[in-house]
Amino acid sequence: MALRTLPQDASADTITQALRDDGAVIVERLADEGVCDAILAELRPTFDREGRRFENDFNGYKTNRVASTLAYAPRSADLIGHARVLEVADRVLLPHCVNYRIGSNTAIEILPGEGHQVLHRDDSIYPVQIPGIEWQVDVMWALCDFTLENGATRVVPGSHRWIGRRTPVESEVVQAVMPKGSALFYMGSVWHGGGQNRSNAARAGLINTYALGWLRQEVNQYLTIPRDMVRAYPETIRRLIGYQSHGRGLGKYRGDAEGCWVRDWTDNGMPVAGAAEAPRPRDGY
Repeated sequence: MALRTLPQDASADTITQALRDDGAVIVERLADEGVCDAILAELRPTFDREGRRFENDFNGYKTNRVASTLAYAPRSADLIGHARVLEVADRVLLPHCVNYRIGSNTAIEILPGEGHQVLHRDDSIYPVQIPGIEWQVDVMWALCDFTLENGATRVVPGSHRWIGRRTPVESEVVQAVMPKGSALFYMGSVWHGGGQNRSNAARAGLINTYALGWLRQEVNQYLTIPRDMVRAYPETIRRLIGYQSHGRGLGKYRGDAEGCWVRDWTDNGMPVAGAAEAPRPRDGY
């Protein structure tokens, strides 16, 4: 099965349907190339200083990684809070939660000579599967052109329907070849992995995961993103980081000494009636 590729102006309904059908879909040139360049420029010092700290058999030994990019690259908020992405996440996740949050946001730079990453499911961090419910939706942004040669993400379409211990075979794997600024949407239950970089240049991408609001976040955003940076982000991003309650009994917080918490929510986690900035419940962030 080949990966479906949609144009920049594809509707959220069209993207969501393709995502539900195949488990993954590419939307070409969804972000401006200038935004991609700005994010890479912000990330460069951290890539060079810390990018190889997380080397192991899973992450690779010729790959730079920067977790919690909002702590290092403020322009990454443009992609994390992209309106079309959130519209798709609304459709997939909100039937099963009051709101959702970032599970992780990681910049990945695959360097020349890196091999294939082991295929995996991002939602395997959660110990159970429930047919018909996705724990998370993931988006890989191409900060440069993704090609067969430089390590375009490897994906197994349809694998979001697999239950149990089935694992992919090589003939089921396709690569997400896409131009700079494009976005690969995929379910957290889809088998995937970074590709081998056989080129002479790095392949850079930004992956954001959006998880049901009642799940533990993969990366503790409260501790990894400095509070002064959190305060500077718009409300949408603060909600996605997790500075809001979920429903009637999860994550309540009555104080806000540092001005990060979204203050228009009552104890039961729903918007205050008539509040100027209160989102509609279906907005999910």
